[in-house]
Amino acid sequence: MSMQSAGEPSTGTASPGGSRPIDLVHLSRYTLGNRSLENELLGLFRSQADVYLARLDDAADDKEWKNAAHSLKGSARGLGAWALADLAEEAEQLAAGDDRSDVKARMRSAIASVNAFIDSFMEA
Repeated sequence: MSMQSAGEPSTGTASPGGSRPIDLVHLSRYTLGNRSLENELLGLFRSQADVYLARLDDAADDKEWKNAAHSLKGSARGLGAWALADLAEEAEQLAAGDDRSDVKARMRSAIASVNAFIDSFMEA
């Protein structure tokens, strides 16, 4: 079950119009318009993205997998990276015997898109 906050887009949408991997309106609301805080949060996510993927790759059991996916989901939702959060939620719900390679590949791609967006946003 999704723990969707009021004002958050429904699952499955990257952002209004779907053109950006991060919903900048959400991020601005989340940080109360503090651009310095936005940059800090984006930088933290950018530097931690590989850690999230490594935790998923190295998960020794179902609990570690679910915890890693849950952490990624929370970080993505905080930024407004809805598509990535949806993928992490999908991963979180997989059972121990399920094939996880497809969702991991899609999460890697989504993280790459989010990180590229962060890079271009922070250069602006």
